[in-house]
Amino acid sequence: MIPEAREVRLSRKDRVVLEERCRSPVTLQRDLKRAKIVLLAAVGCSTRSIAKEVGVQPRIVSLWRHRYADHGLEGLQSKPLPGKRPIYTSATDKRILKLLDKSPPAGYARWTGPLLARELGDVDVQYVWRFLRGNKIDLAARKSWCESDDPRFAAKAADVVGLYVAPPKKAIVLCVDEKPSIQALERAQGYLKLPNGRSLTGQSHDYKRHGTTTLFAALEVATGKVLATHSKRRRRVEFLDFMDRVTASFQNRQLHVILDNLSTHTRNEEWLAAHPNVKFHFTPTSASWLNQVEVWFSILQGQSLSGASFTSLKQLEQHIDAYIKAYNDKAEPFVWTKKRVRQRPFKGRRITRL
Repeated sequence: MIPEAREVRLSRKDRVVLEERCRSPVTLQRDLKRAKIVLLAAVGCSTRSIAKEVGVQPRIVSLWRHRYADHGLEGLQSKPLPGKRPIYTSATDKRILKLLDKSPPAGYARWTGPLLARELGDVDVQYVWRFLRGNKIDLAARKSWCESDDPRFAAKAADVVGLYVAPPKKAIVLCVDEKPSIQALERAQGYLKLPNGRSLTGQSHDYKRHGTTTLFAALEVATGKVLATHSKRRRRVEFLDFMDRVTASFQNRQLHVILDNLSTHTRNEEWLAAHPNVKFHFTPTSASWLNQVEVWFSILQGQSLSGASFTSLKQLEQHIDAYIKAYNDKAEPFVWTKKRVRQRPFKGRRITRL
């Protein structure tokens, strides 16, 4: 049974909107039919005649006549369908995050998607993976960090960064450190031709050891050039011998030397008293990354040492010396843009608090 037809009265504004919907080539068919129903009803057409004209059932015409009469243009919008009740809710998400804050089961090094699903018991692994992707949580990737608990972190870091950004006039700023235990490894290496035609560099798994060397290096912040020497050990005596060589290279110049807190770098008051033109500046504890020479050590490792083969310790040292000479010929200072120095603690930053 069709309900009694409702009278439809169109305002001029609503008529313009509905007529535009009828003329627009991008109007959805459902919205087009609803607009026609209301326009025809407004000129006094009957429900059955409108149904025949638009090509719908009379009950559909009656529905939209009533909806427009009660709610206007908003009544012509589709109401959201209830749909299927979701299996997993925000409570499930919180359970996953809470589980990630805990240690994995005994014997496992880290959480995986299947392991999380197994521990939860009632959550499908596909949902676990979908939730992890949606929240950009990568269980496989690893990131290390070094957190300083130095109570004077800000003051020490500001001192070091200040030397980079605004060095004292007529003074030399040097970053000094050691790269210990550089191994002279001999192993077969070269280009390999794979069955699919691809060629790549490779090396054998077996190798021979020919000893190790420790590289003492001083990077001049203003020019980017490096002064270095080799040593078998890294004791205080070797460090001070290197510093004697550094001061000899910069005679009659004020030197500001940036160092980490290695025991051989500290408690050298007697040597400093004999060299009044040298001042040591120490990075905060567990913050040696503030020392620019660490950046250069990374460049040395990537461009000169990784994948190289040496038949003797002497060959290794000559190889490093040749690289330093080539590097200094085109050296450029590092651009240091840090303006604000602050300490960001990592302790307690559990995933459920991010």
